[in-house]
Order: sequence, then C-alpha cells, then structure tokens
Amino acid sequence: MSDLTPIIVGVGEASERIDAPGYQALSPVDLAAAAARAALDDALSVAALAPHLDVVAGIPQFEISGPQAVAPFGRADNFPRAVAQRIGADPARAILEPVGGQGPQHLVNEFAQAIAKGETGMALFFGSEAISTVRHLMSQGEKRDWNESVGGQMENRGYGLDGLVTMDLAGHGARTPIQLYAMFENARRAKTGLDREAYALEMGRLFAPFTEVAHGNPHAMSQEVFDAQGLATVTPKNRIVADPFPRRMVARDQANQGAAVLMTSVGKARELGIPEDKWIYLHGGADVAERTPIERQDLAAYPAAAIAAKAALERAGVTAADIAVFDLYSCFPIAVTTVRDDLGIAADDPRPLTVTGGLPFFGGAGNNYSMHAIASMVRALRARPGDYGFVGANGGFLSKYSTGVYSTRPATWKGFESKGLQAEINAWPKPVIAEAPTTGTVVTYTIDYGREAPHGVLVCADAAGNRFVAMTEAGPDDIAGQMIAGEPLGATVQVRQDERGRNVVTAFAPKP
Repeated sequence: MSDLTPIIVGVGEASERIDAPGYQALSPVDLAAAAARAALDDALSVAALAPHLDVVAGIPQFEISGPQAVAPFGRADNFPRAVAQRIGADPARAILEPVGGQGPQHLVNEFAQAIAKGETGMALFFGSEAISTVRHLMSQGEKRDWNESVGGQMENRGYGLDGLVTMDLAGHGARTPIQLYAMFENARRAKTGLDREAYALEMGRLFAPFTEVAHGNPHAMSQEVFDAQGLATVTPKNRIVADPFPRRMVARDQANQGAAVLMTSVGKARELGIPEDKWIYLHGGADVAERTPIERQDLAAYPAAAIAAKAALERAGVTAADIAVFDLYSCFPIAVTTVRDDLGIAADDPRPLTVTGGLPFFGGAGNNYSMHAIASMVRALRARPGDYGFVGANGGFLSKYSTGVYSTRPATWKGFESKGLQAEINAWPKPVIAEAPTTGTVVTYTIDYGREAPHGVLVCADAAGNRFVAMTEAGPDDIAGQMIAGEPLGATVQVRQDERGRNVVTAFAPKP
C-alpha cells in the first residue's frame, strides 16, 4: 500500500430544526464549522488535525449560487476561510466549488488524485444551508447580520451555470428544477405507458422506503414515515406543485444542515495516529456533464449518469450486484430511477438506495446534500467492514453527475480520469429543432401550479420528428385546463408564434 494512497478519515454533520429544544438559529458558516469540527474529531481531534490542513473547499449555499442571488442576512466574503478560522486552521489554499449537487463527490474525486500525486497532504470539504432558519426568522419579522469580512486567498470556481438550460425552455416558462424534472418525469411516464394515478403510486413506492431511513436519522428534517399511497395522494398538505409531483415527492429545501469530509493519505494518517478503523478507500469514481435538456435525444433518460456510474464500478473492479449500500441523488424520483434502471437494479431490490433518507425527507441541503450522503456512507461502511458503497451525486437538471465507490477494503490507487467519458457524451447526436412549427405531438410536458393560474409547458415533435417547445397562455381556450382534464402525452397540438417568437398552444386534442 503506497503511503500516498488517498483515504477518507473523518466525517461530520450538524443540523437543527426550528421546533427542537436548544434551537440556536445558526448561520451557514456556523453550521459548516460545527460539521467541520465533528469531522476532525471523528478522525482524531480538532487540535491535532486543524494545523495540518493545507486545503479547505466549501460548497456554495443556494443564496449565493447565482449572479443575481441575494443573501437576506448577508454573507461571508470568503466562506471557506470563515469556516477555517472557526476551527483554528489557516490552510494555504481555499476553494469555493461551483454550483451543483455533484460538488461534494467531485471534490472527493479531485483531491483523491491530488493526494495520490503528493500535491495535497490533508483536505477538508464542507458545506451548509440555513434556509429554514432564514425563512422562519423573516416570517417573524426578525433579521440577523451574517456578514463577515474575512479576506485572504480564495479560488472562486464560478457559478457553473453555463449549459444547464437554454432559452428554448426558459423562454416558454420552464426554468426551475421542479418544472424541468417534471418534464423528465412525464417523459418517463410516457415510456411506461402508465396513467397519472398509477405512475404516482410507482413514485410513491420508490420513496416510501426513503421515509423509513429518514425516520432513523437524527439529522433528517422530516422523520415522518409514509407509505406509497400517502406520498402519492394529493391533499391540502400534499398539494400538487407541478404535474406529476405532489409536494412530498420533491427535495425539501427548508433545511438547516451542514456536513464535512476529511481526506488525507495513508502515510499522513499513520504519521498523525489516525486509527485504521476510520479509513475509507475510494475504489473508483467519475465526473461527467450532460448537454442541455433540449439537446438530449431521450428526455426520460440520463445516459451520462449511467456512463459515470458504470465507469466507477468498473474502475473499482465490482458490479452493481456487489454494492451493499447505495445513495442515489433523490431530488426527484426520476433522478433515482434513471440510474437505478441503468444499473440493472430491480424496483423490488431490498438494498437501500439512500443512506440519509433522501432529499425530500432527510433534507435538500442545497448543493451540499451529497456531503451528507458521503458522511452517512462512511459511517455505514465502517459498520460493515469489507462491503462496498456507491454514491451518485447529481447537479443541475440531470446535468452533472459525479460518482464514487467506497469501502473499508484497502485498494491500491490506480487513478482515473473522465475526459474520455466526456468526449463520448459530447459526440452524441442531437435532435433537430423545428423552426416556426404549426402542429405537433406532445412528447412530454408539465403543468406548473405555482402561479395564479396553471401554466403548461410542452415538448413536442412535428411530423418530421423535429423537436419544439410550446407553452399555454391564460385565455378563453384554457389549454392548461384541458391538459389537466385530459391526457397530454401523445396529444396533438396546434401552435402559433407570439411577438417574442414563442410557440403558444392554440388547440389541444388528447390522443384517442
């Protein structure tokens, strides 16, 4: 075993619920710092390890995840170093990772390589969200000052928003995760041939076991257990947000959570006296990016994630059948089912697909959810020596996927890179976009209920198979109402172009 073999040696989490005793309304920096201390103490101690950190990397909060984003209570000008100061560390290098849920796993993959090359000795990754606290305090008319002027070096890697979505979709009203994922989900429903009610139950059967895992997780924001019917049935407490998603089927953004992961080398761990029963090896990984949604041949599939998952398993020398525990990113059901199905995992496979409880129940801690997944995976594998675990981390609109295969089982470091995988993805053919269409057949759609009146967004194909996006408008024809009453999938639509060049549905005829 080379002294430069990379390993995870410590993980930590912190959380608070607004209705829990001892609630402190911690800021994002304070939550991340609490998780960072827990990770160092998990490995050995803060005092023993903080001076040895040469890299700290932070995952950005949602409230600083875009050029127009505004943090209601202010922010630290250097989030990674603000956290480092709280644990008594002064690393040579601080990084703010790009936006996206793939970030935590990407950092593990990146710095495993850097540690193996001798470029990094010890690295700490962390992130946090205090969305629930912000909303709670604002609803009470309270305000906090979370501004910090820290200064110092920081490598800001940007927002990472390029290529996530195009004006084809955004201009027609599909620009949020709920809207885009709903369209992916309905494309999958078209493939299954299920009606709305049956498909809702299928999504409920997927997520019901997740609620049981969340029930036993002390850091979960919701610990209520639901069966499939309870998740699928629309009620005042489980309102429909965007067809086909009731509220309980989507990531829970009201969370106060922080998580951290500590990495070093085998040699450094031995030098510092970190016990071997803490060590977790990364056996394989991959990092890829999909094209924009409108440029994908199949809106029901996530082939880039499949490539990344299979590459990580192959590099680890195992198959999906050898994995004991999974955590598949679960912001929406489609993010789980695409990867599950591509890996050949049956819907009734008893192996858990989450170690946290998943984003709708454990909590969707912004871009940092998968840091919690890795932390939970590390603890699960320490309790199952020799078993393998798989983490799949998703970002954007099924846009970016990072994977990792973990075990306590020692692994000779072989290294890996994903450039060849990305070149393959980039070479895939793209659908042809129709210009000035007049009629088409609905390939997928969603109906957004978050406005004053329901709003439909549709992806259609013309007679030649060319793709176009269309939208409904409020008016006497009430096309959105017709979509609610009838089956949109396979329906025939007529469209016109408005003054902005958008395709507006003027007639809707469900498939006989």
